[in-house]
Amino acid sequence: PVKAAAGLQHSLFIDGEGRLSSCGSAPSYAPQGLLGHGEGVTQLNTPTRLPSPLGGERAVSVSAGDGHSLALTADGAVWSWGDGEDGKLGHGDAQRQLLPKKVEAFADQRVVAVSAGGA
Repeated sequence: PVKAAAGLQHSLFIDGEGRLSSCGSAPSYAPQGLLGHGEGVTQLNTPTRLPSPLGGERAVSVSAGDGHSLALTADGAVWSWGDGEDGKLGHGDAQRQLLPKKVEAFADQRVVAVSAGGA
């Protein structure tokens, strides 16, 4: 992997071609979506490539929070997934995202860094 990030119970990886993988387990308070592989995937024991292609863009940075994750693509777009409590995914609601979803609030901007933080 070119880059990696570690959360409380999961890890994220970017390979040399900008593709994302994750492994670990989802905590009980955010049982769906943390790993970014869709409904029903709550544990992966080895790094497994995410099914979402991030709009065809290469991932350049990732950050793993306690219950959510963020990815930054080469075009400056931010993608988020996992527990959306308190609006932390940036989609204007508190919905959980099972797969990476583009944060449209930054549609006309080029973001240069992401950090998921804890809880």
